[in-house]
Order: sequence, then C-alpha cells, then structure tokens
Amino acid sequence: MRIGMIGLGKMGGNMSRRLMKAGHSCVVFARTAKSRDALAKDGATAVASLAEVVTTLEGSPRAIWLMLPAGKVTEDTVEVLGGLLSAGDMIIDGGNSFYKDDIRRAKMLAEKGVRYVDCGTSGGVWGIDRGYCMMIGGPRDAVDHLDPIFAALAPGIAGPSGAGHFVKMVHNGIEYGLMQAYAEGFDILRNKNCEDLPEAERFLLNMPDIAEVWRRGSVVSSWLLDLGAAALAKDPELAGYSGFVQDSGEGRWTVEAALEEAVPADVISAALYARFRSRKDHTFAEKMLSAMRFGFGGHIEGQEPIDPEPKAAPQPDHPVARTAAA
Repeated sequence: MRIGMIGLGKMGGNMSRRLMKAGHSCVVFARTAKSRDALAKDGATAVASLAEVVTTLEGSPRAIWLMLPAGKVTEDTVEVLGGLLSAGDMIIDGGNSFYKDDIRRAKMLAEKGVRYVDCGTSGGVWGIDRGYCMMIGGPRDAVDHLDPIFAALAPGIAGPSGAGHFVKMVHNGIEYGLMQAYAEGFDILRNKNCEDLPEAERFLLNMPDIAEVWRRGSVVSSWLLDLGAAALAKDPELAGYSGFVQDSGEGRWTVEAALEEAVPADVISAALYARFRSRKDHTFAEKMLSAMRFGFGGHIEGQEPIDPEPKAAPQPDHPVARTAAA
C-alpha cells in the first residue's frame, strides 16, 4: 500500500521504516527538513507540506497516518487535512490523543465523508524491530482496508471511534502503577459501557482481546523488568538519573475516566501523584522510573515539557461543551 506519514520523531520515523521494509511505500512529512531527508535516504518520498502529502498520494482512497503530540498540533493537522481530503479517504491518529477528541473529530470528518481511525500505539524506540502494540478504533470498512498496514506494524482489534486511544490511555495508566494497576485499569475499561455516560462515549470493550494485544510487544509486559535490570547492570546506583519523572498526560486522563465512571483506581492515582512529588523530592525509586522510561521510549530527563499539553478546547458539538451549556 501507499500511505502518508506525518510526524517523523522517535516512533513515526521508525514506523515508516518498518512499513517500507514490509514493501509499503511512504510519503512523509515533518516540520524539519532533516527528518524528511533522513527518511528519503531510506526510500521514502519526502514532501514539504500537508498539501503535497495529499497530492502525492495518487488514487483513492488515500490514507494518512499522524504521529504527532496530543493537543493543538494534532487538532490543527486534522482540521487542515479534513479540508484537503476527499470522501472515502482516511486519517489515522497514532499518537496519544484524548479519546473524547477522537469522538468529536470522527463525527466532524464523517460529515465530509472522510473516515477517522484512532490507533493507540505502543512500542517506543524498539518497535522497528519488536513490532508495535496497536489499539484501534474506527469504522470497520476503514480498518479492514488498512489491514495490510496494521499487519506490517502489528496485529490489532478494532472498536468504535475513540476506543483505540481510550485503550492506549488506560494502557499507559497501568504502566504507571504496574501490576496492581492491571486490576484497576481493566475495571475502568469494563465500566466504559455504563448507562451513566453519554451514549456516544460508551465503549463495549473486549478485555480478553485487549489483554492479548498488550501481551504482544507492549511495554507493560515483563519487558519493563528487563529494561530495569539492564539499567541496573550498567549502573547499580543509577547515578545518571536525577529521578525527575515527567507524566505525559495519559495517567491523568485515566484517573479522569475513573472519576467519570465511579471506579476506584487507587494505585494508578497514587503512581501519578508520586510523579508529581518526584519533581521536588527524588528517591532511588524515581531513578528507576527514569531509567525504564529512557529504556522503552528514549525519554530524557529535562528535555520534556513540564506538563502535558492541555487537551483541545471543547467545541460546540463536544459532549463536555454540551454538558457545560446545560
């Protein structure tokens, strides 16, 4: 297949390379020419704008995968692409977007005939070799059409729009609290279909399939222990880490979902608060967290934003906006 890839950072670039190794062709775009040129040397077609991505992807339907930070940059890119694409085309958001934004975007794009797929993606910097854990939500026809792409990266099971990023959000919450958080996280997933939630926000999720997807290449498998052990083997004191542990947003959103569903999530919440505390008082435990985060995702202390970017502002048709207006 031929696919557009927007965002060529630690994961987007390697995902493009893995797709090309499987015989797919990639039209790539990033803000920096250096990132585009690096992929061009590996066989991709590099372009200098979103409009060029669309025009270079000949034929129909076109598919464009986003690997961008959650928040405004993803929101703006989806809006621009929505005005450039045609009915039947597809946008896949593989970043860590807030799942309620997925529901809103899918509805907005559906009015233009553009199909939206949210794909929570785990695998970090090692995914190019190990494969990626994929958590997919969106229209069945779009997911089926994209099956060769998903198969090249990793197998996945699809749910409604927003379900992919909702599952990825809970996945990272579990990562925060480790083993005890598994039980709390799956309780949050189970209650996502409760009648107290707006109908558009209910997901009937298949927990056994989600668990199987997470087991295959996910960072919450015993791989985390492997990474911690490797870091300790190099430096028993982990002196290279300060213990300043950042949170990327998904832990907060998991706790918010637990509050909405009235599900206790003691361990995930405590793990999130521990990260806040780590920014003032460091312990060896926080050094271990930093070492593991660097191991699976290349996260470097001091080179991340102080806080995750705020979620996109609710739009008039957004469930939160409707509730506030009422």
